[in-house]
Amino acid sequence: MIKFDKLRQEHQSLSQELSSQDVFKNRDRYAKLSKRFSFLEKLLALVDIRDQYLNEKKGLQGLIDEPSDDEAMKSLFCEEMESLILKIKSVDEEIEEKIFQESAPDHDVIIEIRSAAGGDEAALFVAALFKMYNHYCDLKGWSLEVLSSHPTEIKGFKEINFSVSGRGAFAHLKYESGVHRVQRVPVTESSGRIHTSTATVAMLIEPKEVELNINPEDLKIDTYRSSGAGGQHVNTTDSAVRITHLPTNIVVACQAERSQIKNREKAMRVLKARIMAGVREEEEKKVTTERRIQVGTGDRSEKIRTYNFPERRVTDHRINLTLYRLESILEGDLDEIVSSLIKAERKKIYEAQGLV
Repeated sequence: MIKFDKLRQEHQSLSQELSSQDVFKNRDRYAKLSKRFSFLEKLLALVDIRDQYLNEKKGLQGLIDEPSDDEAMKSLFCEEMESLILKIKSVDEEIEEKIFQESAPDHDVIIEIRSAAGGDEAALFVAALFKMYNHYCDLKGWSLEVLSSHPTEIKGFKEINFSVSGRGAFAHLKYESGVHRVQRVPVTESSGRIHTSTATVAMLIEPKEVELNINPEDLKIDTYRSSGAGGQHVNTTDSAVRITHLPTNIVVACQAERSQIKNREKAMRVLKARIMAGVREEEEKKVTTERRIQVGTGDRSEKIRTYNFPERRVTDHRINLTLYRLESILEGDLDEIVSSLIKAERKKIYEAQGLV
């Protein structure tokens, strides 16, 4: 149960602070306090509606409990009670969603999937994961754009990077960072032995232009001829681009487009996202609460999920959730997994804020 009294106390305290003349001396603090105050105003308006419903429920329950021979009226009161319970549930969900969204602001994201242990089988798994996310984005109405890829001869990927934009993309996809493990019998395995392969997924926030300025002198840019799987040339011009950020030694290459300009633009987007991820990681190390409320660390070395083909099983190890519908999940039906992860993180957020 959320402690709404604590939110009301915070709202009252902010109201007093914002009415003080001293608050205008620090513009950044004023902007931060005003944003939080506006959020609490909207949230507590919903809490007031909830309280109204609860009072109506209490009065209605009294009428239901009264001894009466009028069965028609009793039935009418019970119908009203069912409707009221649904309204309370709906407003509770809206309140929870608002608190959660406040802790997970909207961002566009860049997702990097790389093959790890397992050779060709791992590369095929990367392709399967990309297909899963592609279908999930379609279901959510988000737009997906491939930024770079390194395909293999057997229709897998050594690595693929893509951007996702749309409302709620960050809040839903941020849980995907880590090691994804697949257990299945490869097509090339004649003895029927199950192989275990892995792929790593990194979810990066795509920074806005105002968030990150890069000194052009810090960049080393190389161009070379694009090549596809197996070494065949995609074109005969030096359209592929490799950018090295000298201060961090981060290297990004892109050959997805035939245009050198477009490849450079896409490579810069990935480079900025990786640099920003490093900056945020350093900041989060200093803020222990932020690290504590995450469901998992988000580290690429952490095993988060297993996809077991013989058992048609998918297990998310962070919340001990197991589902026996592998096929639909690989077709993008991730809602049950993601909603369970959101619920687990909401609980941690409420605990960290002292709301439960």
